[in-house]
Amino acid sequence: MPVRSDLAGIEDADCTILHVDMDAFYVSVELLSRPELQGKAVIAGSPSGRSVVLSASYEARRFGVRSAMPMANAMRLCPHAVVLEPHHHLYAEVSASIMEIFGAVTPMVEQLSVDEAFLDIAGSIRRLGSPRTIGELIRTTIHRELGITASVGIASTKFVAKIASTRAKPDGLLLIPAARTVEYLHTLPVSALWGVGAKTQEVLARLGIRTVEDVARTPVSVLQRTLGATGAHVHRLAWGKDPRPVTVSRQEKSIGAEETFATDVDDDDLLRAELLRLAHRTATRLRSAGLQTGGVSLKLRYADFSTLTRSRRLPEPADSAHALYSAACQLLESLGARPLSVRLIGIRAERLEGAAGSSHQLTIDRQDDNWRLAEQALDKVNGKFGASMVLPARLLKSPSDTRNGRPPNGQP
Repeated sequence: MPVRSDLAGIEDADCTILHVDMDAFYVSVELLSRPELQGKAVIAGSPSGRSVVLSASYEARRFGVRSAMPMANAMRLCPHAVVLEPHHHLYAEVSASIMEIFGAVTPMVEQLSVDEAFLDIAGSIRRLGSPRTIGELIRTTIHRELGITASVGIASTKFVAKIASTRAKPDGLLLIPAARTVEYLHTLPVSALWGVGAKTQEVLARLGIRTVEDVARTPVSVLQRTLGATGAHVHRLAWGKDPRPVTVSRQEKSIGAEETFATDVDDDDLLRAELLRLAHRTATRLRSAGLQTGGVSLKLRYADFSTLTRSRRLPEPADSAHALYSAACQLLESLGARPLSVRLIGIRAERLEGAAGSSHQLTIDRQDDNWRLAEQALDKVNGKFGASMVLPARLLKSPSDTRNGRPPNGQP
């Protein structure tokens, strides 16, 4: 793909920070198994009434559909869109492959989410070439090996690299030379600055500040009086100042899943059925990441939006849905009579550790290990033929499928 920039002819060895972001990641992964939907309006997310959009193809975005938008609103904006149930285990697998590609370029990778990261390539230039060459190498490798596209921003700071990748979307690369950083920033609207949301934009607009250049030309004292401590921060960004280094990501601290019901639930059987579904989703992600959990957390949100969480340690690290489900049910039972019906329920695996390094103690009857072996076999079958091909019998036609607006065999 051509580089999307009027600065394309200028290279800058000082631009050693890359921000790499996949394009419509969740939808792109889903389309790998649904190539006939390429070029169409596609939404990844549960079609149930109160769920939200996980991701939308660029064709759907043209109608105003955005991530985290309520699904009901998205379908009003784009009624012809195809809605695909999410497959979180696939996202985790593809994400792991993306991070492996980054790691082959540089050990200095700061993962921000499943589909984006900052890279510091200062130590890779002598081995792999110029920043632009490295950026194109990453994009080409991701597309060749994974079948999805990525956009790359290259700059001398993290803030500007992030702006560049956003401006390069979809499927592009933009390098902002260090010497022209301020010049470029001053062409952008004030919304490009980190920390400037809709409300801050309104406040600044009342002062006649609408562009990054306007912010840069405004005295810091005025911005501080108007925005408080944020004033000095946005002023520094307006001049391209962002000294933060790329920080190598630490291991994920927790993995979980949750579901918002189409209608509030007060039936324990329905709640336990949903917990079983969420336990399988979470356990699949644990095994895919090569992790085990030493603790389980239960989350409930009531009809009045009040939220509570309860946690407990496991007797030994585990990565089976059976262990997660048992612990979550015990937590649910310990709550006693609930004051209101439940709007949302969730499970989170905490105290994570590498599965290879854990000391897994087998019981005499090997019951726990048998569960692990069975679920690993389930992973292989579903990985080959698609999620939901094999499920626990209780989930094949559970009460929650009919009472919560989900079709049988639907994914949470």
